[in-house]
Amino acid sequence: MGSEPKKIVLTGAGRGLGLAMAEGFIERGHTVWGCSRSESSVERLRSRWGSPHDFQAVDVADDAQVAAWARRLLDTYGPPDFIVNNAAAINRNAPLWEVPADEFDQVIDINVKGIANVLRHFLPAMIKRGSGVVVNFSSGWGRSTSPEVAPYCASKYAVEGLTKALADELPSGMIAVPLNPGIINTDMLQSCFGESADDYPTPEQWATKAVPYILGLSRREHGQSVTVPAY
Repeated sequence: MGSEPKKIVLTGAGRGLGLAMAEGFIERGHTVWGCSRSESSVERLRSRWGSPHDFQAVDVADDAQVAAWARRLLDTYGPPDFIVNNAAAINRNAPLWEVPADEFDQVIDINVKGIANVLRHFLPAMIKRGSGVVVNFSSGWGRSTSPEVAPYCASKYAVEGLTKALADELPSGMIAVPLNPGIINTDMLQSCFGESADDYPTPEQWATKAVPYILGLSRREHGQSVTVPAY
């Protein structure tokens, strides 16, 4: 995609991997249009990074909110160069039959429908321009399984399939990949791994490799399951 500054739509920008990526992209001279469900996180982002960066409270599982967010950004700035669908939720550790319906729904609504909502409203402008990169965050649990995280595994397997099908649909000037970020010490990992999560890199450490890796994605990776190199 070249070395010129990029405009990057980033979901789940308020904490964890999203916040670390926002910092990494901005430090490298790129513009971030980020969202978070948390109003307080958005206020912190806005106070830290002003124009040309843009942050808004958006629940990606709500199609109407995503539509309004995309419309405002596209009308103001034009189409982005990257979409990084990072926002995600995980169920509390439990066998599938013990996961409440509303908790299962939240995982699917954010992890799968949220990606579809963002793509539905940003992609047409990128397709019309004929260029752009879509990075949909998958997981090692989108390519393997473990007990007590069945809803999360299901959602990330769906991300893999959705993204590879999307890759078949996009014009030749565009790139779409499902990306496994690797194992990082986030709140989400701590909910699954407990204290052993401390054995893994922090989001900030991870971003030193992840950000340049994402920015360097090319047509060679289009439609492929990719993984951020180990820290």
